[in-house]
Amino acid sequence: MRGLFIATAVALSLSPAAQAGPAAAAEKARSVDVVLCLDTSNSMDGLIDSAKRKLWAIVNDLAKIEPAPTLRVALYSYGNDNYDPKVGWVRKDLDLTTDLDDVYKQLSALTTRGGTEYVARVTRDALAQLKWSEDKDGLRLIFVCGNEPANQDQEVTLQSVAAEAKVKGVLINTIYCGSPSHPEAVGWKEFAGIAGGKYAYIDQDRAGSVAAIKTPYDEELTKLGAEINKTYCWYGERGAAACANQLEQDKNAEKVSKEVAAERSATKATRLYSNAAADLIDRMKTDKDFDVKKMKAEDLPEEMRKLKPEEREGYLKKKAEERAEIQKKVADLTAKRAKFVEEERKKEPKNAADKAFDEALKVILKEQAEAKGMKVKE
Repeated sequence: MRGLFIATAVALSLSPAAQAGPAAAAEKARSVDVVLCLDTSNSMDGLIDSAKRKLWAIVNDLAKIEPAPTLRVALYSYGNDNYDPKVGWVRKDLDLTTDLDDVYKQLSALTTRGGTEYVARVTRDALAQLKWSEDKDGLRLIFVCGNEPANQDQEVTLQSVAAEAKVKGVLINTIYCGSPSHPEAVGWKEFAGIAGGKYAYIDQDRAGSVAAIKTPYDEELTKLGAEINKTYCWYGERGAAACANQLEQDKNAEKVSKEVAAERSATKATRLYSNAAADLIDRMKTDKDFDVKKMKAEDLPEEMRKLKPEEREGYLKKKAEERAEIQKKVADLTAKRAKFVEEERKKEPKNAADKAFDEALKVILKEQAEAKGMKVKE
């Protein structure tokens, strides 16, 4: 495992031509677009809390896809009286982005209030407003979560949205927050069925606590996550804001719990945590045409501005190796943490885990990834 991380770091300093080749082409990463549509009416506090607690665990499960996909996440919320009634009380909180810190920032800012829940409207808007991946082998997924009848919208029908989703190659998955025996659950299940997606139900009031298992590794993982931050080489107009946001989302995760902070640190050791628009190391890894030697000195991190252009790649190589060493430690501890959690989870009441928000998403994600021919390691 260590060799993998070091090899990745060293590869960042090589020219694009040196990195290209048949093997790389054969292992081309698939795209995975995930859109969360969350009900923010009064009864959904448990759902929002669960999403805040479980985002990093869900991302870490996606990191098990081999090769690691190009992940983009978008966020919509609906059913909130504070939103514009002219658009059906639906709000786009974030476009599809690879910046998971931005996702967590918007997720952490969600609040609940009253509302009429238009399931068809929010899914229609997500289909129409977002620029979905055109990767024919990629995954395009919507998860719409909430309660109340799914067919409340009198202007937009579930059938029309399902038909549009199929045209776009998007799977709509529904998660009903309530008892599967409730009459309202039927509509949620039927919508998933006609949209080509999957249906699940959760007990949203338990989802935040289920699987929130404290481990002996949480504190050290959080510390290592902070050490990873120090290896970032923030650049350009977005650098300062991205740096501040990274620290802010560390704090938001820690406010929720030590377990969430540990999961976030684990994410930082995966390829899915990418800040290419603001970090030079991630930029070199994802942009084959990028040449740090051609950058203006004022756009570089302060510690690089006095370097000669030909010295810049060497500096970044060293920082990349530092990051890889820390990521190796995080990966090792994360594996031990996962084993500990697995043993503790065996002690839980039967069927408790599959009623949790993250477990519902993980099962669906795994099934749909494998249906697309993606390898998902256990």
